Amino acid sequence: MIFATLEHILTHISFSITSIVITIHLMTLLVREIVGLRDSSEKGIIATFFSITGLLVTRWIYSGHFPLSNLYESLVFLSWSFSIIHLIPKIRNQKNNLSAITAPSTIFTQGFATFGLSTETHQSEILVPALQSQWLMMHVSMMLLSYAALLCGSLLSIALLVITFRKNIDIVCKNNNLLMKSFFFDEIECVNEKFKSTSFLSFRNYYKYQLTQRLDYWSYRVISLGFIFLTIGILSGAVWANEAWGSYWSWDPKETWAFITWTIFAIYSHTRTNQSLQGTNSALVATVGFLIIWICYFGINLLGIGLHSYGSFT
Repeated sequence: MIFATLEHILTHISFSITSIVITIHLMTLLVREIVGLRDSSEKGIIATFFSITGLLVTRWIYSGHFPLSNLYESLVFLSWSFSIIHLIPKIRNQKNNLSAITAPSTIFTQGFATFGLSTETHQSEILVPALQSQWLMMHVSMMLLSYAALLCGSLLSIALLVITFRKNIDIVCKNNNLLMKSFFFDEIECVNEKFKSTSFLSFRNYYKYQLTQRLDYWSYRVISLGFIFLTIGILSGAVWANEAWGSYWSWDPKETWAFITWTIFAIYSHTRTNQSLQGTNSALVATVGFLIIWICYFGINLLGIGLHSYGSFT
């Protein structure tokens, strides 16, 4: 009873904190003069990370197994993964250029897990025989970490495409309200000495180029990290499948779409080796990958078929 109450409290605390973080992000777009807003946002994500960590640990102790046995638990872990990705630049003492992606992803994932699923799915159940293995933590955690990283990287690529193909990029310097500056370019000043004597068009094109380069830089690195996790997850899953079902690969719907996802991002990695295919071409591949990930992770669960049907809504 104590663990269930603690889990309930931590669930709502983590969702509330992420909601406040989103509000702070919106406020920084409107009133950048308020000191400490961005620091409060960063502290909020850190608090969210510890809240979700506490939730997962509590559920682990309460259930007696690693909390990755159903859709609700996987969504909570996915939101935890988004918060981990958010903290990576901070750990490396770099400017955090991912908050515009990771913070909303965390709140939407956590919000859907908390309020979008039926309360029955929130209950921890006894593991089915196929999941009663030490490979559960290795395989499922790697897959969800890969989904989080690949989704974040793909969203950055989508943003790159939107900015690249939009004919008129409205860069508004009035009152320091600059959307991309707020989320990505803390170091960019609204008025640069370099462009005081040049046309506004040159000024705009320069920052458009800077922004697309930065988006391309981060999308490639985040997707590369996710691709590594995905590869480890698929390989560990194959070993586990051989132990549980006597076959390394069964072309189960989940396995098939995981392979398609891996292939798409392998193509993306290949495009990065060719200078002429970088930028918009690789971003297009990542955009396709974004849709494929949701089919692999969520679409198969909607159908509730195959060997992985224990992760469905039912």
